[in-house]
Amino acid sequence: MRFTLTILLFFSCSLLFPQNTIKGRIIDSESRTAISYASLTETTSEASYTTDNNGVFNVPNGTYLITGAGYLSKTILLEDDTNLIIELDINPQQLNQVIVNVTSVPQQLKKSVTSINIVTQQDIQRGNDFNIAPILNRVPGVYQHSGALNTNRITIRGIGSRNLFGTSNIRAYFKDIPLTSGNGDTTIEDFELASISRMEITKGAVSSIYGAGLGGTIQLTPKNSLLNETSANSELTIGSFGLLKGTVNINHGGTKNSFRAVYSNTKSDGYRDNNNYNRQTFTVNSNHYLGENDELSFLGSYVSLKAFIPSSLNENTFNNNPTAAAFTWAQSQGFEDTKRGIFGLTWNHQYSDQLKQVTSIFTSFRNSYEPRPFNILQEELFAVGLRTRLLGSFDLFQNPLNWTFGGELFNDRLRSETFENLYEDFPPGTGSVEGLRLSNFKENRYYFNLFAEGNYDITQRTRLSVGLNVNQTGYDLEDRFTVSADNPDQSGDFKFDLIASPKFGISHELSNTISVYGSVSHGFSPITLQETLLPDGQINTDLEPETGWNYEIGSRGQLLSDRLQYSIALFRLDIRNLLVSRRTAEDQFIGINAGETQNDGLELQLNYQWLKQKAISLSSFLSYTLNNFKFETFIDGDNDFSGNDLTGVPSEVLNAGVDFNTEIGLYGNINFQYVGQIPITDSNSLYSDDYSLTNMKLGYQFNITNTIEVNTYFGIDNIFDETYASQILINARGFGGNAPRYFYPGNPVNYYGGVNINYVF
Repeated sequence: MRFTLTILLFFSCSLLFPQNTIKGRIIDSESRTAISYASLTETTSEASYTTDNNGVFNVPNGTYLITGAGYLSKTILLEDDTNLIIELDINPQQLNQVIVNVTSVPQQLKKSVTSINIVTQQDIQRGNDFNIAPILNRVPGVYQHSGALNTNRITIRGIGSRNLFGTSNIRAYFKDIPLTSGNGDTTIEDFELASISRMEITKGAVSSIYGAGLGGTIQLTPKNSLLNETSANSELTIGSFGLLKGTVNINHGGTKNSFRAVYSNTKSDGYRDNNNYNRQTFTVNSNHYLGENDELSFLGSYVSLKAFIPSSLNENTFNNNPTAAAFTWAQSQGFEDTKRGIFGLTWNHQYSDQLKQVTSIFTSFRNSYEPRPFNILQEELFAVGLRTRLLGSFDLFQNPLNWTFGGELFNDRLRSETFENLYEDFPPGTGSVEGLRLSNFKENRYYFNLFAEGNYDITQRTRLSVGLNVNQTGYDLEDRFTVSADNPDQSGDFKFDLIASPKFGISHELSNTISVYGSVSHGFSPITLQETLLPDGQINTDLEPETGWNYEIGSRGQLLSDRLQYSIALFRLDIRNLLVSRRTAEDQFIGINAGETQNDGLELQLNYQWLKQKAISLSSFLSYTLNNFKFETFIDGDNDFSGNDLTGVPSEVLNAGVDFNTEIGLYGNINFQYVGQIPITDSNSLYSDDYSLTNMKLGYQFNITNTIEVNTYFGIDNIFDETYASQILINARGFGGNAPRYFYPGNPVNYYGGVNINYVF
């Protein structure tokens, strides 16, 4: 009888107080990557649960403290809801634990066999909000020449330094959408910083992941739309040289769908003549969880830019009148007027606990009009592509093997025309005047990558990584201009042989906080159509793409009770078939294979937490790059430059700084940068001067109400008014008896300030 009453009482209590099970997933709030083995601890009973390899959990309802290695903890009430999505923000003090997504197989940074740097929101917000160059220049191994907001060249480990205008031989992605064109050119400086949550920079020839690109890959992670939050953010910045920037950022998210839109308008008169800048951007992204196994996301970005071009100066003008524009650029009032957009749709499907697929389709366009002193260039570019990969895992000899296999297809079509610039035939101040057509080309550029990579845990602490990429790249050129003796038909095609690029690496955890790694990887960079054209209009089919092997050892970890976070890498990058642009006229270049380079370097990054108290936190950072880059063999005509320093790369770069934050809302930082000498000519007869810059920023955050937060700030860049060249034009030549124009002057001391208002509904 007593037993029967106990059973009835148990069932009665179960009916009155049911224990619902809640199923959900924990993800990185920005990269959307699942966080494996995160902990959920019920605050009352202290019962503890853990997510599986896909970030999935099953727990009774209650209030939980959620923690994940490398992420900030969060306390949340879990009630009746299935397929709940919980987002965690990264902890800048534990980056080695964070899941990185630039590899095809997401993994903790400490287990990676390649050199990867994460640029966090804290790094992005450390300085001004309108120039990406100071951010990238704090990353060891990366250096961005910046002649103006619209004139930049990014180098990674010396790769890209020989490109005269713009960035090449480096790949970039906005989420899964390629930002690199079919001929290898990359532009990222036009993106609005307020739309970027972080960057993941992979250095070296890691083509088993992303194909062509000897220097590495820059992946921009958009500021994602957040679930369960509706907010509006508005920011206004004013500064020196007529700077005025406004930004509006809106987020709306429910339990399964979220949407974010960011609009910005940036205007500046510039430090120099003919230096006006006007840019508008609009970025949208949305995430949609269609069920337990399917996620759909959309990403779009549009940029409208009109920026005038002051160009480079000769040494005399640089020293005595740095605000001047180059004479011909000032007379023609040269500028670029560009409109471009990218759009992508990504589907993420989970077939099972051990298999999922990520597929992105994307398109992009760019229309530009650029009057230069020697001609007027008009271009129309349209691109489409697809990137898909399968990700799986299984046990091999009772140890886990994580793998991926996939491919990327890309095709872009470029129509380019040049016209006479008749500015000299009109009164001064008229600016550029379009004349007769000089050329009319249509290019079809395409490539495909097939890639595979596997990470096998030989032991619990030792991981082996093997990868392979196979690439096919080709161009078709149609010369649509009237053929004559002065204008030979330049139509033709150029197709590379299949290039296979392997990667081998191993990492080992010496302890829970320290790991070491080593890797060997191969990469290549494609030849542009312009470099294949000979002066007689024919395509040089004897050119070979630059190829290279990257050898690297390194270590990353945390010491001194996790207060010191470090990473260090030693590398050698051997480049073969060095491609050199030989100038044959003021606006004409041809490409030649001229030799080999040996890029040896050291990269170091330190972050130390001095104080972490409720009232105040104080931390410091240091990054250092030492470059010993040489022409191993370099013969250009009658000139033998073998043994000389590689042109366009600083000998060393040092960054150091201090950040502080207080409970009352006062925050700030001061940071210092030293850049060593840069070889300007292949003969090493001329070097730029080394220079040092000091920047600072102070701010105050406070709440007006529980839903309205205000952030005011003030900053000074180049506090000590250093004179320096912010970009170098290597191997410049003077025409018409004029001195070569090597130097782009950097900004003198300049100021900015602003206010940011955030409202949470």
